[in-house]
Amino acid sequence: MNYTPGMRVEIRDAEWRVRHVDRATDGGYLLGCEGLSELVRGRGARFLTRLEGNIRILDPRETLLTDDTSSGFQASLLYLETAFRKTPVAGEKVFLGHRAALDALPFQLDPAVQALRQPRTRILVADAVGLGKTLEAGILVAELIARGRGKRILVLVVKSMLAQFQQEFWNRFTIGLTRLDSLGLQRVRNQIPGNHNPFHYFDRAIISIDTLKQDIEYRHYLEQAYWDIIIIDEVHNVAERSTHSQRSRLARLLATRSDTLIMLSATPHDGKARSFASLVNMLDPTAIPDPDNYAHEDFRDKGLVIRRFKKDVQSQLAQHLPEREIGIERNSASAPEEEAYAMLEALSFHSLDGRRNTGGSQLFRTTLKKALYSSPAACLSTIENRIRRLEKRESSQEVAADLDKLNGLHLAVRAITPDAFSKYQRLLALLGTGPESLGWNPRDADDRLVIFTESLRTLEFLEEHLAKDLGLRAKQLAILRGDRPDRELMQIVEDFGRRESPVRLLLCSDVAAEGINLHHLAYRLIHFDVPWSLMVFQQRNGRIDRYGQTRRPQIRYLITESRNPRIQDEQRVLEVLIEKDEQAQRNIGDPSEFLGEYSVEQEEERVAEFLEREEGDLAALFAEFLDIQHESSATPLEPFLPDRAPSDTLAEVADQPFSLYRDDFHYAADAVQWLRASGVPMQAETDRAARRLTLTVPPDLKQRLRHLPPESRPDGDRFILTPEVAEIQEELRRRRDEDSPWAQRQYLWPLHPVMEWLADRALGAFGRHTAPVLRLPGRLQPDEAAFLLQGGFPNRRGYLLIQRWIGFVLRNGEVAEELDPARFFARLGLEPGQVPNPGVPGDTTFLQNQLPRVVDLAIQRLRAHKHDVETVLDQRLNTQMAAMDALKQRHVQQLELELARSDQPEVFKTRRRDERLAHIDRIFRDYESWLEETQMTEPDPYVQVIAAFTGRRVAP
Repeated sequence: MNYTPGMRVEIRDAEWRVRHVDRATDGGYLLGCEGLSELVRGRGARFLTRLEGNIRILDPRETLLTDDTSSGFQASLLYLETAFRKTPVAGEKVFLGHRAALDALPFQLDPAVQALRQPRTRILVADAVGLGKTLEAGILVAELIARGRGKRILVLVVKSMLAQFQQEFWNRFTIGLTRLDSLGLQRVRNQIPGNHNPFHYFDRAIISIDTLKQDIEYRHYLEQAYWDIIIIDEVHNVAERSTHSQRSRLARLLATRSDTLIMLSATPHDGKARSFASLVNMLDPTAIPDPDNYAHEDFRDKGLVIRRFKKDVQSQLAQHLPEREIGIERNSASAPEEEAYAMLEALSFHSLDGRRNTGGSQLFRTTLKKALYSSPAACLSTIENRIRRLEKRESSQEVAADLDKLNGLHLAVRAITPDAFSKYQRLLALLGTGPESLGWNPRDADDRLVIFTESLRTLEFLEEHLAKDLGLRAKQLAILRGDRPDRELMQIVEDFGRRESPVRLLLCSDVAAEGINLHHLAYRLIHFDVPWSLMVFQQRNGRIDRYGQTRRPQIRYLITESRNPRIQDEQRVLEVLIEKDEQAQRNIGDPSEFLGEYSVEQEEERVAEFLEREEGDLAALFAEFLDIQHESSATPLEPFLPDRAPSDTLAEVADQPFSLYRDDFHYAADAVQWLRASGVPMQAETDRAARRLTLTVPPDLKQRLRHLPPESRPDGDRFILTPEVAEIQEELRRRRDEDSPWAQRQYLWPLHPVMEWLADRALGAFGRHTAPVLRLPGRLQPDEAAFLLQGGFPNRRGYLLIQRWIGFVLRNGEVAEELDPARFFARLGLEPGQVPNPGVPGDTTFLQNQLPRVVDLAIQRLRAHKHDVETVLDQRLNTQMAAMDALKQRHVQQLELELARSDQPEVFKTRRRDERLAHIDRIFRDYESWLEETQMTEPDPYVQVIAAFTGRRVAP
């Protein structure tokens, strides 16, 4: 037998579509198949043809035609609509993702469009904090699922983001991700046999990369699994630094385990070309020959990176992200603080100053100042830690002198009691009810407030004193810090966004500065200490100043004003940072342009260098430096950014697929009505006025739901579904106010499991290898018949690359018209609920006899269509192959340059050359093989007969 991808076969009394065909060692074939009939739909399987007793190729010419006797041809219309919905769409525009439960803005569709234009869907979404990168990833993932390329999904996030990311993907896109956190991993062990790979058992999972890093067993399972889509959030955490971290090694491994790789980060570049190159090479291992030197012209057409800032899309964000309000709260230093400042300023150390072990140049006195600017508690902790270290060193006159100085400073700082801690007293005034108050009301459930501090000791001080001094009740104050378990972190974030929760005030270390949403009930944020990094400004403020915020964000910075001239200068330096962060937000975009550094540590080092200068107006010098740096800076991402502005309208990036039904709700309501009329027992109600479907899960659907997140399944498995986005958004607000961020009313759209179940039932309406006959007297003449067929050419991996719908109208047995679906159904006047059906079966012999000729004609049309399309595909493939050849030569040339500069013995150079050349050959051979498998089609098309139509009445 001649097996080809795309053909339908019957194996073990089930219908399958062949995805790929390989020669088997026993002389037969190994068929990789996807299930089509009800019991196996969506499942993958592999069959050895020599071992299977009877494999039947389902020839479309032999399709059984049977009369549809359902009222109003409801079964046929549902079947036809489902066939359209289940056929993977093609093209670069978005067809589904933008219809999720969100107010999609045009710029949020750009990452999907850019990724779909590439040979492989691999992209780094580097939009600024708060623009909706999770939503942009969801739009792309939904689109890939609709295109048949999203069955298996793996998401990696930082541990504080596990629950939030999982909830967003379900509530907005109804994409269920099994959460494999510390508790989830234990649940997995209890659910599956001990020797089973959990990444095979769960098709869609979300896990913390730190969990994978720590669990050797699960890392092993990871190496044996493959996904359609992998998403890595906060991907800067897995970039390759000076050492090869476990995170980086895991990310490089994962990059080889999926065709689609989606990376997310607002701060993807740390200023080191080689570090960022490691991320780009995960996306495309052929991309960068020299990781230390790459230019714009090398990469602008690759589409690997997209990056926008608030200023770039301000016109679209106006109603979704109000302008922030910034304020600096100044407080005069108390006498004990002035004494501590003076003592610290006068100190010089003998055994402590100089370069730190980290290689930085920050003096210990600067470290002490930074701690004291945070809080006396932070400074005391730093002093005590250093005293303990000095006491362990060999005694010397210098060590003894430094110990005396530290003990004296310790006494001075201890004198700064909470009453004398002016910044803390200013905070109490801001949060109180006096004339200096911000107006925060802890009795108002809608008024939550966030306080950030870098120091854990400062966090502990605030935890100890704030609740008592503000008169807060039990559980009104919560703490978010990185040394807490992942489940606890997620629960705190959930509680803070839930109206019924008692939490009113959230104290955060910078573990909360990445990714998490704190804007649902909070619009006020206070920086208890001013960061020394503009990247930290961006991350912290982005927790409340982000897409979806409905109130004007109020952000306050606490600054202590001292009479000490030097301390004054240093505090003004910090105020310059505040000003530059705001300038970046308004009209620059990337705050890293000011300091010219791309990691928090490097930015802090640069600020410390200015604070350690001994002469001049520090603030003026610092501001001048930042301006000069900005004027001369070029973003390291520039080589990778395409030359195009954000899309302004949805029409530029989105399209609407053909449909027989007005919308998803009418399709679902008709499907439920038809199933009931067919005798399927089910508890379901459709409220057409409210556009709401309520359905209790029947047994066959319950089986499908077993891998959904347990929280996503409503009580009693009674789903309440609506296509109204506004109602879903209101439901999410209501649920957060009560006891859960998981919606009870869920979004009715094609990706919801209930909708997928209804679609599968509709596909099975007429049995295997059968197509319905619709009798349309008056719409077709007695001598007219019509056929609707769908077919195409899969690529070598079995994914549909070229496809087409063909409608033929025959008159007296000859083709009179050939129409696309829209014109075909307009010609027949078919519309749900508008076509009467006598419901009496008749003779289909004439149609059955015409079928072989119609199928052969469809194959001819498909071959002609392939010829037209393949010209473009071949040209694109040849261009890609030529580019690969040129890029491979650049890799080889770069290797020779490196070897020429090396002073190693020739024998080592030879071995290094051989190893690198083998590596270069392998990555380019793999990529070229992938291009051939995905961009070249099989020679023979597959064809499916969808339906037949006749103008003949049933004979009386």
